[in-house]
Amino acid sequence: MNDWPEDGGYGRGNANPDPEGARRMRHVQRPQQQPPRYDQGYNPNFTQAQGSGYDSGYSSGQVYGGPQGGGQQGGGHGSVPPQQPPYPQRPGGQPGRPAPDWRKRAKIGSIVLVVGVLAWGIGTYAWASSQIRNEVDLSKVIERPSEGDCTTYLIVGSDSREGMTAEEKKKLHTGSAEGKRTDSMMILAACSSGNTMVSLPRDSWVTIPSFVGSDSGKQYAARGGSKLNAAYAMDGPELLVRTVEFNTGLRIDHYAEIGFAGFANIVDALGGVDLNIEKGFKDKKSGADFQAGEQTLNGEQALAFVRTRYAFAESDFARTKNQQKFLSALANEAATPGTILNPFALYPTLGAGLDTLIVDKDMSLYDLGKMFFAMKGISGGDGKSMNMPLAGSAPQNSYRWDMPKVKQLVQQIRDDEKVTVEGNR
Repeated sequence: MNDWPEDGGYGRGNANPDPEGARRMRHVQRPQQQPPRYDQGYNPNFTQAQGSGYDSGYSSGQVYGGPQGGGQQGGGHGSVPPQQPPYPQRPGGQPGRPAPDWRKRAKIGSIVLVVGVLAWGIGTYAWASSQIRNEVDLSKVIERPSEGDCTTYLIVGSDSREGMTAEEKKKLHTGSAEGKRTDSMMILAACSSGNTMVSLPRDSWVTIPSFVGSDSGKQYAARGGSKLNAAYAMDGPELLVRTVEFNTGLRIDHYAEIGFAGFANIVDALGGVDLNIEKGFKDKKSGADFQAGEQTLNGEQALAFVRTRYAFAESDFARTKNQQKFLSALANEAATPGTILNPFALYPTLGAGLDTLIVDKDMSLYDLGKMFFAMKGISGGDGKSMNMPLAGSAPQNSYRWDMPKVKQLVQQIRDDEKVTVEGNR
């Protein structure tokens, strides 16, 4: 059955032996294609066929099986080069954020961290420096010895009750005496050959040389045959430095003094100090009550430990040994990364001790740090601790120095030599 119409047109099948001619197709008018309006935004993949909704059936240049939207590389007639989105697209075809540049972020973070650490360090140094009491003027000391190769410190523990309440005085067994006196004195020599700490018995029998009053400016004559701690009572730190230099020949570079309250507060701020007490002892006057063995001393216990002398047959000699031992342990505890790098430990420690620490006018926070590290070195075995060499007793229950040994000791310190002199044990 033939479905073609029987109208005699061209191109239909019939029994005519002549070949079939070309079939005429009538002209079809395509609708006018309109470009996208300006308010719709420019779309580089927009085609006129999409705009009109008309599908011509011709290929738009897409390679079948290839990536969507691909076309001719050369940009043939009427073709639009494909536009690849610069970043991964979100669902819905919206462009996403660029991938993070972790190297750049790490660099910026490192810079911020360094700046922050520097700012914290500078701020801490400035604050701590402002807390130090630079009250001792060593320029007032007359007739001073020449400088040596080591840095020397005169470290003094005073019995000052400054700032203490009645309750604190009772708790710490300090009594209520007015004024202040030296409770302990020691020379610390920081040398490249090794550090040396020499305790000076406060009952040492010495000459108090002529001096100029630190406040009055008056000239005072020398006094022979006096106890060393009398110099401090007469005219304070300046005369004490003058007396030590006159009797030893060793120049003192820096002076540091701390009272009862400051000492106890520093220990408590550190959370206590670990110490090995070789033999237990008790003393009602200082409040000491210790068992032998390893233990952690709080501020009250530490003060009792360094002040006790009546519980020992060696009296002051045993006390000075305990003072050296504890100060080295204290420095070892304070000069650790856990204290220095931890603001929650550093600030309370500095705040507890710096406002009660009296030093000379030329002593900086850096010099103070060197002093602590020198004491720490002694506790670690890098140095020597000793009592001043003594030659026997003197009037008023005092002690004479063994001057030949003292001169040898001073010469070794001045020349930065290893100290070989032995002191009293």
